[in-house]
Amino acid sequence: MFQSTVRAGTRRRGLASTCAVLAVAGAAVLTPGLSATAAPGASAGARVVQAAPGPLMNYAVNVVQANRGQTLKAERAIEAAGGSVIESYAEIGVVIAQSDNANFAAALRVEKSIASVGATRTAPVAATDPTFGVHDPLANGESGKGGKTPKRTAAPSVETPTSVTADPREGEQWDMAAIGATQAHQITDGSRDVLVAVLDSGIQGDHPDLAANINASASADCNSGVPDTSYAAWQPTTSDHGTHVAGTIAAARNGVGIVGVAPNVRLSSVKVVNDDGFIYPEAAICGFMYATATGADVTNNSYYIDPWQFWCDNDADQAAVKTAVDRAVQYSQQKGLVNVAAAGNSNIDLANKTVDSSSPNDTTPVLRAIGTGGCEDIPAELDGVVTVSSTTQAGERSSFSNYGLGVIDVAAPGSRILSTVVNSGYGLKSGTSMASPHVAGVAALLKSTHPTTSGTALVTLLTEQANDVPCPAVASTCVGTPDVNGYFGEGLVDALEAVQ
Repeated sequence: MFQSTVRAGTRRRGLASTCAVLAVAGAAVLTPGLSATAAPGASAGARVVQAAPGPLMNYAVNVVQANRGQTLKAERAIEAAGGSVIESYAEIGVVIAQSDNANFAAALRVEKSIASVGATRTAPVAATDPTFGVHDPLANGESGKGGKTPKRTAAPSVETPTSVTADPREGEQWDMAAIGATQAHQITDGSRDVLVAVLDSGIQGDHPDLAANINASASADCNSGVPDTSYAAWQPTTSDHGTHVAGTIAAARNGVGIVGVAPNVRLSSVKVVNDDGFIYPEAAICGFMYATATGADVTNNSYYIDPWQFWCDNDADQAAVKTAVDRAVQYSQQKGLVNVAAAGNSNIDLANKTVDSSSPNDTTPVLRAIGTGGCEDIPAELDGVVTVSSTTQAGERSSFSNYGLGVIDVAAPGSRILSTVVNSGYGLKSGTSMASPHVAGVAALLKSTHPTTSGTALVTLLTEQANDVPCPAVASTCVGTPDVNGYFGEGLVDALEAVQ
């Protein structure tokens, strides 16, 4: 769900019916209670297994090797197991599938080309969910919608403002002064060639403080697992969360309302939150891959992926999904993206997790031990992702903010942040959701001033330039050194140093 303190048509084909028969050449896929018989007309050794009727579910399927051939084998196995391919990413070896066969995952797990399979949720795909498009893996020889990152030319030197005039409500933005953004704007507002993808609930496209900075051609709704690039699709519906996040990153300097950290960079709205406030794995994977394909330089991720607050390696379904998301994240980072994520709002020490009582949140939560088993908040705890904790106007850790030595990379303001909201308005919100976009904005300024620098190097600069914030003297839960600790990581991000 969102990392804030306020919770914010294509035709389906090929689904297995409750009496579908699965044909698996050369092997018997046996499940307790099912019988295997020879298929009429099948070659010697072929077996068929009666499918078990079950709820309609989505799955992440990871192939052993990320290439076209192995991915095609997985797609064929999915069809044979009574499933449909929603989307296929040969470049990372991940296929998103859908099936109403209760034995779908078990049938695929015996395939040599498939490394792991996992359900992306615990609740069935509802009739009210977005219609899931079905990708034809053999159409036109395409390898998936992920595509290649467009060639980008080096950005020109950043634009220096001829004059800096405060927008009407800029004086209320304590957060901008705290990270040196107000001073940074005397030097530059950032480059128009830098694109920040906001993976969230959508951005109001005609908001007077955002419209000039939104790149509509790079925006899409990913909730179905397949990008829908129509304008209406990526607009907010039930939440203004994404619009608020967007304003913090890049509200324009235009004499209206507020000013963002990088008010001259561009934004794309990549909608990954459904109308019930859930961010399912297939939407997040689509979001990372689409942001990469459209040439984003930075992504902001103010959420954790549902339905598990922590995805664990010792559970087959959760481990497979975690692998699929991680492959998308690592791929984006290899292509040069900086991924920034909120740490979460449960006041948890992420370095010393013990129990989780809130998951799964799409059905009935159960109390479970998570001290072992490789349980992680995703995407925040994935390798290379910049994980952000929240601070108050007094410079303290926000009481709701998660923390953890070795987990938190940097800190940023996240309490009572004024930013844009839907209906062309402005409002205050609190959460690590509000801290993360400050860091995404600083990363955008860094990219503006270092246009040819890799994403990995930009992350290094981001952390090196952060201003040390030592642990409070009375905070026993804050461990580390004055330079690096569990509350603030490497420190408070510095927008001014990013542009010098």
